[in-house]
Amino acid sequence: MSLTHEDADENPYLREPPTDFQPVEELSAEDAREQVELLREAIREHDRRYYVENDPIIADRTYDALFSRLQALEDAFDLSHPDSPTRSVGGEPIDAFETVEHVAPMLSIDQSGEETDVREFDDRVRREVGAVDYVCEPKFDGVSMEFVYEDGSLERAVTRGDGREGDDVTRNARTIGSVPQQLHGDHPDFLAVRGEVYMPKDAFQEHNRERIERGEEPFANPRNATAGTIRQLDPSVVAERPLQVFYFDVLESSEPFDSHSDALERFPEWGLRVTEHVERAADIDAAIDYRDRMLELRDDLNYEIDGTVIKVDDREAREELGRTARHDRYAFAYKFPARAEVTPIVDVAVQVGRTGRLTPVALLEPVDVGGVTVSRASLHNPEEIAEKNVDVGDTVRVQRAGDVIPYVEEVVEKGAENEPESHYELPDHCPVCGSAVERDGPIAFCTGGLACDAQLRRSIEYYAGDDGLDLEGLGEKSVRQLVDAGLLESVADLYELEREDLTALEGWGATSAENLLHELEESREPPLSDFLSALGIPHVGPTTARELAREFGTFEAFREAAENEPERLEEVDDVGETVADQIHEFFTSEANAEAVDAILEHVSPQESALESGGDELEGLTFVFTGSLEGVTRGEAQETVEAHGGSATSSVSGNTDYLVVGENPGQTKRDDAAANDVPMVDEDEFRELLAEYGVDLE
Repeated sequence: MSLTHEDADENPYLREPPTDFQPVEELSAEDAREQVELLREAIREHDRRYYVENDPIIADRTYDALFSRLQALEDAFDLSHPDSPTRSVGGEPIDAFETVEHVAPMLSIDQSGEETDVREFDDRVRREVGAVDYVCEPKFDGVSMEFVYEDGSLERAVTRGDGREGDDVTRNARTIGSVPQQLHGDHPDFLAVRGEVYMPKDAFQEHNRERIERGEEPFANPRNATAGTIRQLDPSVVAERPLQVFYFDVLESSEPFDSHSDALERFPEWGLRVTEHVERAADIDAAIDYRDRMLELRDDLNYEIDGTVIKVDDREAREELGRTARHDRYAFAYKFPARAEVTPIVDVAVQVGRTGRLTPVALLEPVDVGGVTVSRASLHNPEEIAEKNVDVGDTVRVQRAGDVIPYVEEVVEKGAENEPESHYELPDHCPVCGSAVERDGPIAFCTGGLACDAQLRRSIEYYAGDDGLDLEGLGEKSVRQLVDAGLLESVADLYELEREDLTALEGWGATSAENLLHELEESREPPLSDFLSALGIPHVGPTTARELAREFGTFEAFREAAENEPERLEEVDDVGETVADQIHEFFTSEANAEAVDAILEHVSPQESALESGGDELEGLTFVFTGSLEGVTRGEAQETVEAHGGSATSSVSGNTDYLVVGENPGQTKRDDAAANDVPMVDEDEFRELLAEYGVDLE
């Protein structure tokens, strides 16, 4: 039950809780058990007041002290329980979700953005059951879920799935603050309710800002962020993300309700959070008026809605109206028009690139641009920001360059708090590492180099990526994990990794560790062109790297020219004065020179064999995975290219053959199967080359 003011005398943790706790080791088991029950009861009440009533009675730091005390007691006396508030911090990851059947179908509802369709719904309702009252609610744009309570305790939480069954995500749901583990008050013995899990808009923008600054791909909109979070296999990840829930319907109950509005009025008594924007409507005109008012209010809400829902209030009339195979016939969704092209800038995040370049990214209220929901747009550089006079709070027009990359085209209206000529200024220090920011014309750079985690991660990702040495075991997620674990502080540290370092990390088994170490060993003698591309030299991608390798033959000769004779670089195809200057600056940078020297302690780039041998393989594209016996993979790629063929790093519909060596990666084989690309082993590859008159030796 909910605690009352009088309960404060019996439960000292309700109001002005003590902060001088008796040391845990001095408590008896009985005293600890009693204190745990009081703490759980008080914390549940504080949760209800915070999430449901929006009326907390203690400070956040006091709540944190109570929570920490409960955790300490549960750990010390082995008193953990599934219903404890401490379960909100997550738990051990799971392998997969179990599929379970809903206690009642979770059907969709008919919907339209046209008023005539809404009135036709009302006509049908009045024909079949007579005049009714409606309940109007926002149509939340989140993830719908079933929450089942037995004897007041959360038994399970299940995603909607196909409406008949869904994924059991109970352990994730327990981490959400507005999901009560135990119902309050005089609740039904059995209660299954439908709720909408969502990410508040301000929390979504902050979460996206953090993802961008960490070098991660941001979510497209709050719904995608919510859906991606609720199905995480690691509950601790869910616990770190700011999800909330609104409850809006009864699926099944051991106690009957005469009306939908009666149920919603009872929800807060039990600790179930309901939006304040629920209204009764005496007729369809009032329901339409409600929708129009919510459309005007839409941008002021801290959660996304894409319309309103009109529901028959009387539950007996609902049953009489029934349902189709797809949707309940007692409700109708009156949709809002999509936001189109014009939207406000909520914030600006700063993305730090591999070379340290700072790119400002506008975080937007999600808007429809050409049929695609856009929640971020590039601002390119400080010069463009100043030219367009863009600032946080401004309403802007968003376009998509080539129908792909969103960008801010113009400011439509200055924010109410902004001066007419005010615009956003990049920070003086890097948002990731705090190093000073320097300007080079219209471009801003972080000066932290590889000491900046963002640059370090991207440098390693690029070195190991498709345009680098193509190390399949090192993707964005694994690189971030290794950097966060302190195992990688430079690219060269890749070659210091040991099996025990990897298997000690979550998600790494003996096989994946051995595969990565094998790939790293194979990469110690890379083709010169691959190595040059992998270093991440500005403007030196795979194509330019091949031309440089063909021209200079060895890394030593190339580096000598880069450091001391940059004019020689301009003799190479694809290298003009600007690119030559960039290469020269890269190698004369003390930090870059030290990083390259450290890599060369482990890696010996091969002399280039990129001399034209003919066009026998012209028109053929090969991709390689795994190691070859007679030659290195790099030598095989160079042979293909020297005879007019293409050797690319990823499989696509344009690939002619995937050459599969020892210890191959699974991703490329899966891509080959999906694109009907033939897979050949080393012997078959040699035979194929021989048919074209090409010798691999």
